[in-house]
Amino acid sequence: MTVRERLEQLEYQLLAPYATKSAESRGRPVPEPPDPVRTAFQRDRDRIIHCKAFRRLKHKTQVFLDPNEDHYRTRLTHTLEVAQIARTISRALRLNEDLTEAIALAHDLGHPPFGHTGEEALDEIMQEYLPGKRFRHYEQSLRVVDCLEKDGRGLNLTHEVREGILGHSKGRADLTADESEKTVHLEAAVVRIADRIAYLNHDFDDGVRAGLLKPDSLPRDLVDFLGRTHSERIARMVIDVVETSDGKPVVQMSAPMLEAVNRMKEFMFENLYHHPAVQREREKMKVLLRQMFEYYYKNPHEMSPNFHPKEDTVEARVQAVCDYLAGMTDRYALMKYEQIFLPRTWGTGMP
Repeated sequence: MTVRERLEQLEYQLLAPYATKSAESRGRPVPEPPDPVRTAFQRDRDRIIHCKAFRRLKHKTQVFLDPNEDHYRTRLTHTLEVAQIARTISRALRLNEDLTEAIALAHDLGHPPFGHTGEEALDEIMQEYLPGKRFRHYEQSLRVVDCLEKDGRGLNLTHEVREGILGHSKGRADLTADESEKTVHLEAAVVRIADRIAYLNHDFDDGVRAGLLKPDSLPRDLVDFLGRTHSERIARMVIDVVETSDGKPVVQMSAPMLEAVNRMKEFMFENLYHHPAVQREREKMKVLLRQMFEYYYKNPHEMSPNFHPKEDTVEARVQAVCDYLAGMTDRYALMKYEQIFLPRTWGTGMP
């Protein structure tokens, strides 16, 4: 018996009956021999951590554009916080921690530069050029692992991880009484909830650091219920999920916690994400991405060779340019914009 087979057998002994078992994975789009040491989901996690798209997350916006201050969150630190919260919940509920972690680490690989502003800009462009088509970061994350990584070969992840990536996002919609009803397995539901817990709390923390919120900005009754500090709020949310879901084939929050989390989400949209100071920068980012899209749409040969459209059609060009722009970090997008649209100083000196 290999190490992997022993680990697979151990899952049957330790995990809950409704947890996803590695040995029961539906496999990969392209079949591969199993690894002698790692389970299928451990292997997926490792592929994600080592891919280029994961490394680029360190220079992608969470809320604040390419912050110079070291302690603001980036898309990478957000991803790591989601993974930590999701692993805690998954372990406590005896779900498959490796599957949960793989989904969490990959869930934002397709996020474009400039956070959700970049997503909105590319979505508007996509609908304009291809009516009926949408740009969604979770769908782009699946494109990254399926089509774009490794020079177009993709990572060939298991179907369970791929489905979890596609189903992780809630957008601005409220969490519901049973998030697991909307996912293919419970581990994906854990990531959906962990994503909301992570970004609400760390974005509030960053909003205070930026001076756009105050430590006591939250309504008093929410503070009394959720806690006064960053760690208290996360702990109470996580404990509520675990206590409400333990021993059940569901992943959910209690009704009082669900109401509080949804109220905090609306508070954040109204007071931080739509803050005038943030909105001013958002408009600049949208203009930048639209101008870059139009430039590369007309000059696709200016993109990296891997992104040259395979066909000379509107759909192929739009998809290729969106893929190229979505893969950029904030700083790379700003650098390319400067190279394309701003005049260059030659520095040759005067005689």
